[in-house]
Amino acid sequence: MKFPYGISDFQKLVTKGYFYCDRTDKIPLLEKSDFQLFIRPRRFGKSLVLSMLENYYDVAKKDEFEKIFGGLKIGKNPTDLRNSYFILRFDFSCVDPTGSSEDVKKTCRCL
Repeated sequence: MKFPYGISDFQKLVTKGYFYCDRTDKIPLLEKSDFQLFIRPRRFGKSLVLSMLENYYDVAKKDEFEKIFGGLKIGKNPTDLRNSYFILRFDFSCVDPTGSSEDVKKTCRCL
């Protein structure tokens, strides 16, 4: 069993045999809640939770649902909202916020 230190890609983590403590049974609780706020210290899995939710709700991942979630708790009892949203993902980790606005634009490929 491989330990996934630093891996925040849920699909990679599950399909490549990394250790994962299954928290997918919490998805129905999130759907019932009016607000979600993920506050945790650094390296406590916030990005991984968001990646899990991205894979669960993304319409584009509908054909891969069984491969990704089949062996997990939510795969055995999915909610009606699974794979029902268009997901747009932003990654600002490449952006250096120092300098002028032009300097910031140069550090990001998407602007």
